[in-house]
Amino acid sequence: MKLSQKALKAINNPITRRRLMDALGCTEFTIARYIQKNSDNLTKAASMKIIREVMGLSDNEILEESVTNTV
Repeated sequence: MKLSQKALKAINNPITRRRLMDALGCTEFTIARYIQKNSDNLTKAASMKIIREVMGLSDNEILEESVTNTV
């Protein structure tokens, strides 16, 4: 799962990045890289809790729908 572009923009600020750092136990550089690459680490339970609080949106609005190709 990946975050929507709306969610990535909303969390890309110093206050939210610091909260994510504390929750995930990593550096600000790592959080910035997660945001830039739309890392799956941003969809971990601890991250999602913070993102929900910041955005006030449901998971359906925060997460992109993954497209599965079937052949």
